[in-house]
Amino acid sequence: MHDLRMPLLGLGAWLGGIAAVALPGWSVALLVVGSLGLARFRRSWPLLAAALAGIAVLGIAALRGAVVEHGAAAELVAARAVVDARVSITSDPRAVEGRFGDFVVVAATVTELTGRGSTYSLAAPVVLLADESWLEVELGSTVRASGRLAPDEGVGAPVLAVLSTRGPPVLESGPDVWWRGATAVRASIRESVASRGEHARELVPSLVVGDDSGLDPDLADDFRTTGLTHLLAVSGTNLTLLVGFLLILARWCGLRGRWLYAAAALGIVGFVLIARTEPSVVRAAAMGSVALVGLGANGRERGTRCLGAAVLALLLVDPALAVTPGFALSVLATGGILFLAPTWRDALRGWLPRWAAEAVSVPLAAQVACTPVVTAISGEISLVAVVANLLAAPAVAPATVLGLAGGLVGLVWPPLGQVVAAPAAWSVSWIVVVAQRGAALPTPAVDWGTGATSLAAVTALCVLLGLVAPRLLRSPTSVIGLSLLLVVAVLSRPPSLGWPADGWVLAMCDVGQGDALALNAGAGSAVVVDAGPDPALVDGCLDRLGVTRLPLVVLTHFHADHVDGLAGVLDGRDVGEVSVTSLADPVEGAEQVTRELGELGRRPAVAVHGLTRRVGDVTIQTLWPPAEAPSAVKGAGDGANDASVVLLAEVRGVRLLLTGDLEPPGQLALRRTLGDITVDVLKVPHHGSPHQDEAFLAGLGARLALVSVGADNDYGHPDSDLLAALEATGAQVRRSDLDGDVLVLATPDGIAVRTRD
Repeated sequence: MHDLRMPLLGLGAWLGGIAAVALPGWSVALLVVGSLGLARFRRSWPLLAAALAGIAVLGIAALRGAVVEHGAAAELVAARAVVDARVSITSDPRAVEGRFGDFVVVAATVTELTGRGSTYSLAAPVVLLADESWLEVELGSTVRASGRLAPDEGVGAPVLAVLSTRGPPVLESGPDVWWRGATAVRASIRESVASRGEHARELVPSLVVGDDSGLDPDLADDFRTTGLTHLLAVSGTNLTLLVGFLLILARWCGLRGRWLYAAAALGIVGFVLIARTEPSVVRAAAMGSVALVGLGANGRERGTRCLGAAVLALLLVDPALAVTPGFALSVLATGGILFLAPTWRDALRGWLPRWAAEAVSVPLAAQVACTPVVTAISGEISLVAVVANLLAAPAVAPATVLGLAGGLVGLVWPPLGQVVAAPAAWSVSWIVVVAQRGAALPTPAVDWGTGATSLAAVTALCVLLGLVAPRLLRSPTSVIGLSLLLVVAVLSRPPSLGWPADGWVLAMCDVGQGDALALNAGAGSAVVVDAGPDPALVDGCLDRLGVTRLPLVVLTHFHADHVDGLAGVLDGRDVGEVSVTSLADPVEGAEQVTRELGELGRRPAVAVHGLTRRVGDVTIQTLWPPAEAPSAVKGAGDGANDASVVLLAEVRGVRLLLTGDLEPPGQLALRRTLGDITVDVLKVPHHGSPHQDEAFLAGLGARLALVSVGADNDYGHPDSDLLAALEATGAQVRRSDLDGDVLVLATPDGIAVRTRD
């Protein structure tokens, strides 16, 4: 039996933090009164202590909120005043792509604020939005900046304000020696693997200190699919490995007793400095310390007590952690290892050696405990996560420890640092193979959804599995049978029940903020128009449709939201011609398409204006751009939309107009060219942008208007006035952000719609 008093304190604090963020004030008051009444009525001191812990976290959160909303500088924030500020930099600058250009994001603590004739001394967190001149600002520096304040809406962290700065920072003082040392170690780690392959250059720093800047997005997707994402961020595993290795060295050097505790404390502080003192790092350090305690004598009992104490301490320092996914994953993974893994290991030891039983039970317990939260984030359940973690585990320790060792040695002699870090690069290469091969399996994960019912169901399944797992694991027959069943599931592609529906002619794939359409050419064959921004999303959509052959792929223009998913379209399918617009703008997108097709020995063909062809059950005609349109431009994509390939298609008697991102000038020219043309289905141009030639769209007489658009996008798509205008013509409007994948069906009465949301 576990001593649950400290875990109860941690749970009470966690519930208090959730209540502070998620519930209105009157609900919080009722919760406080109810918790105290229940605990006192039952005369349970542990429950009373847990209620008090929750109230303490609630109180701290309320005080912080009051400081932000009613503090000395609150009026300046509410008025969006222009101010001068002295700030201490608390994060590395990070370049971000924005709608209107790139900008730099920096976290800082403001210590002095001057605006509207008053100067305030304070210590409050802010987020700086700056230009590229801030990229060289070092963490730990104190600088002066001027700009406009704004509330922290959408920042995702409890801060006083967002400060949009003007011009470069004015340095008042540089970072202290420990920050300079930590920065030097981080740079040395990267330098020690700089001569290795692309993945090693990025993954070794990520494994050691969570420095994942520049990581290949496709590889990050593979890690997510195979349940290895925790290796890309600072986690308790990093600290456990590094500090554990430090303790081994300390023992070799003769340290014992309290000196070992001092060495561990020094290692923890050093880890936090190198990985940066951000909330995620502090949280990882706390959970890693709990794991270290769990490895010691009587570790199970001491570990559970320390877990409760760590949760309580973290939430008293920062109540906002209670609703962050990283915090939940760390706590649940550590709790799973402490509470579930020992029992499951003992069940397996009846027929497996101890080392094998532990190798299976630890990742399995952590995965089961974290599955509800992972599902809430990703909407899917990984089927290969446990096996992938088992295969990757032997390489994690050498990659982490030797990566740091290479960086430390490199500070003294860089060539020797590269030699020391070489095995780390080799280890990372193996982890990459596991992630890529696992993600390439036919069914590495299953879509589950993120609705309340779906999450309740997966939580109930995980609880049930936690209860019955010891009995199942005790029998080799049940374990082998379930393993074989899992292998069959992973190696086959189960059909989506009732999907696709019979008679479908067009599928609008939900690929986020982008376009990806499929025209049914018959018998597993389709004409694909655009590839969306994400290879995994469009690949999954085509898999669900059962599409294995693509006699024609059309990329309407070279913007990323139409071509970045091309690799997913091509993956594992028999592909014929790939047709593109005549305007190679933006140049980067055109070069990417040429490069990806070149790897398959193909070249893109320019769509021929006026050409009509039949592809299986699809008859398709190219209406735009005109033959005299320019074929090349040195630009950033400003003219690409009006060079979109516009297609008129007919499938089983259903007429469809596919417009890419055509803008009003192009729509007007097309209207003049086509005259009175009518269609059944309109793919609305440019994701429902407000900039449309409404006379052109209304004159098409479409009965169905499809809007391919990403949920919660920051472009304001689709425009509500445009949707109202389309509906006023009698058209039914369907949107991928609300409906998911959308099928257009040919019926005896005309057309019908089926959605997969």
